[in-house]
Amino acid sequence: MTTIEAAVFRGAGQPIDVRSVELAPPGRHEVEVAIAAAGVCHSDLHMVRGDWEHRTPVVLGHEGSGVVTAVGDAVTSVEVGDHVVLSWVPSCGECRYCKAGRVAQCKTSQQVIAAGGTLFDGTPRISVDGVDCFHYLGVSSYAERAVVPETGAIKVRSDAPLDAIAIVGCAVATGVGAVRSTAQVPAGATVAVIGCGGVGLSCVQGARMAGASRIVAVDLVPAKLDIAAQLGATEIVDGRSGDVVQQLAALVPEGLDFVFDAIGAIATTEQAIAALGIGGAAVVVGLPPAGQSASFDPLSLAESEQRILGSNYGSCVPHRDIPDLVDRFMTGELDLESMISARRPLSEASAALDDLASGSVLRQLLVPNPGLL
Repeated sequence: MTTIEAAVFRGAGQPIDVRSVELAPPGRHEVEVAIAAAGVCHSDLHMVRGDWEHRTPVVLGHEGSGVVTAVGDAVTSVEVGDHVVLSWVPSCGECRYCKAGRVAQCKTSQQVIAAGGTLFDGTPRISVDGVDCFHYLGVSSYAERAVVPETGAIKVRSDAPLDAIAIVGCAVATGVGAVRSTAQVPAGATVAVIGCGGVGLSCVQGARMAGASRIVAVDLVPAKLDIAAQLGATEIVDGRSGDVVQQLAALVPEGLDFVFDAIGAIATTEQAIAALGIGGAAVVVGLPPAGQSASFDPLSLAESEQRILGSNYGSCVPHRDIPDLVDRFMTGELDLESMISARRPLSEASAALDDLASGSVLRQLLVPNPGLL
């Protein structure tokens, strides 16, 4: 057992406790990683708010990067010293979805990793005062170290800065992937992105890289719209200035080819559908609280041959997409630094989530091991 510092969450309404926990060594097909940086994401905020159920206590964090410090038996894809980006959908490689190439839908990962809060063998590697402490999405990156499945530790080039590339594992893979893989946006298409946080700005960049002719960014925060314009948006819509659908229609009267809802609120999903043109697709990328329903006009949808697409993790294939995105960052095609608002010590995990909830920040990074940067 190794004693580390980690951010422990015990249930909705309770404070996050950054404290010492015990971490067991990696088992078969598992990897221990010293965390260089962990992104603060809305999925963590959903947990803290109680929007989603999860076994507790749990170490939060599902986006991160670091250096491999130990490997378990039968690990072949990484070795000690490798730089890795962590993926919150470690694939089993055996279920029907993995075999069909739909790695983001890995059934075993959903049933064991996500629902159970453990690793693939059904047990956790973390304990608090002798009591099991669960993993969040097989990552738990709000910690000095994490033990993750081998398929959740994606080897990347060692010259990439470990702090910036931490956000590739969730925000960037999700947003760019929604454009490239889920929607398969062609060159010349018209695109709108509702919500300009880390995922939405990644959608904007994905649309730019795809060669979209018009990219309309929508948000309530002017500073976020300024960054969206810097990252490739050709036009902006301030949601405070009136009805979003009407503003989009004024810019693109024939309706949009693709609208990405990067927030996942019921209102924004309905806006995305309402703003479509003939043959258009609304892509739901942001994740809403469980159990909610959105409304749309099915007759209009059918007559206009429109589509509503769900995008989980940007239809990502982590071992293919994450190294490619890191390469694109290193060549300058992908801008990560503009999406990072702050770098903070692990002790500020709770404050970072509060700032995220306020809507005033983009991606914040917790830095458990500053010596790795």
